[in-house]
Amino acid sequence: MANGVERETGLMIFSDEELREMSGVKKGGEYIEVTCGCTSHRYGDAVGRLRVFSNGDLEITCECTPGCNEVTELSLISYQQDNAVSSDKLTPAAFEKHSGRETARKWKNNVWVIVNGEKVPLSKTVLLKYYNQALKNGNGSHRSHNGRVCHRDEFVLCTSCNKERRFRLRTKEECLIHHNALADKNWKCSDLPYDKITCDDEEERASRRVYRGCTRSPTCKGCTSCVCFGCEICRFSDCSCQTCIDFTMNAKA
Repeated sequence: MANGVERETGLMIFSDEELREMSGVKKGGEYIEVTCGCTSHRYGDAVGRLRVFSNGDLEITCECTPGCNEVTELSLISYQQDNAVSSDKLTPAAFEKHSGRETARKWKNNVWVIVNGEKVPLSKTVLLKYYNQALKNGNGSHRSHNGRVCHRDEFVLCTSCNKERRFRLRTKEECLIHHNALADKNWKCSDLPYDKITCDDEEERASRRVYRGCTRSPTCKGCTSCVCFGCEICRFSDCSCQTCIDFTMNAKA
């Protein structure tokens, strides 16, 4: 297409004008790819390839060094999870951490692309348009690669025995159970409707609690694939809490 980057379905992702001065632009069926990087004051620039998908997903292939250890680690994760993730892809947050950036957790400002020969933060480009839209609409960023919404397991502290109990958030019913438990200041183990856990049961070992169901990394501490900022599964139109009210109002806007 002469005037833009086009999906196989015919929907334009970015116009040629928006990408004109960016370095390393390649066009795929449902994504565009550009050269990216992240700078550490100690280690210098880590360079990679950023893929921007029309559903809001962002993936980075690290090219910092030949045979990068991160690729090996992700390959093992992919094998363990039945190829749930690509063997050489990172989220922007993971790439930022891998680069050794000292002020991590600010990947929108720390990960850059080359525009007209200059390093420009992602936050100042058009490349986050679909990512931000997915966050606003409550979809995309917390979907696994098979398209299903993914919520990681969460823990709630029992007010009686002071032990943390795991909540699985795979269905709307499970999300509602967790939602109500968080709202209950006096929640106890006996209130859990499944697993029939009592205060006498042992708490999960710390080594086990790190596994929370992320589709990208078994021991993920929270990324754009498993942390949801609100969707139809974990927000409830008949709930009077401010979080659900705000989501419902934004969804109607």
